[in-house]
Amino acid sequence: MPLFRLTRELRFPNPSLADSSGLLAVGGDLSPERLLLAYSMGIFPWYEEGLPILWHSPDPRFVLELDDLHVNRSLRKSLNRFTVKFDTAFEEVVDLCARTKRSGQAGTWITRDQRDAFVELHYHGYAHSVEAWQGGHLAGGLYGLSLGSAFFGESMFHHVSNASKVALVRLVERLEAWSFSFIDCQSRTEHLADLGAKDIPREEFLSALQKALTSRTRQGNWGTGPSSGNGNMQGRIKP
Repeated sequence: MPLFRLTRELRFPNPSLADSSGLLAVGGDLSPERLLLAYSMGIFPWYEEGLPILWHSPDPRFVLELDDLHVNRSLRKSLNRFTVKFDTAFEEVVDLCARTKRSGQAGTWITRDQRDAFVELHYHGYAHSVEAWQGGHLAGGLYGLSLGSAFFGESMFHHVSNASKVALVRLVERLEAWSFSFIDCQSRTEHLADLGAKDIPREEFLSALQKALTSRTRQGNWGTGPSSGNGNMQGRIKP
């Protein structure tokens, strides 16, 4: 499969043209407009500091359907150990995710440019954090992007056992109440597989994504009550 080089034009090749690893394109930028277009097409950036921007659409896709969430006895006992909040410490959550050491990875894929790009998406009401607090300290959490009735999970971290899992459980509860469809986990991890996420064919994922995008995006601060839109991006971005 060819590797597509992006230009300044705001467009991506068809995700089905990605190579066997999921790599689809290189270049472009991390502007809010390009990122929202990418995610609406099932494409996301994944690369290391110092490399060009690499865009991926893996097959299969790792997805958590909300009804499939598995909460074992240990996790259930932990649910009341933390106070879970939304969108109160977004930048701190991203920074802690970036600093978390992960098995099999020498460094972080959350580059400075990616960090700043998601902070901007948070400012515009598209990116959100879920935080598990304990004793006034941030014990764990996650962040991601919301479009339509789809939530795209980006990364998780924890300082206290089960803290990030509790954040995920509370996120699923919130998303179920809002009639969301699924959480895109991108690529398989055993950590999320234990919680119920599974591989599905990319074609099936893209079909579910297009259906999810027919729903209104809950744009805004999820800690103070999402609205139908704030700022001026909702009219310019139409995934």
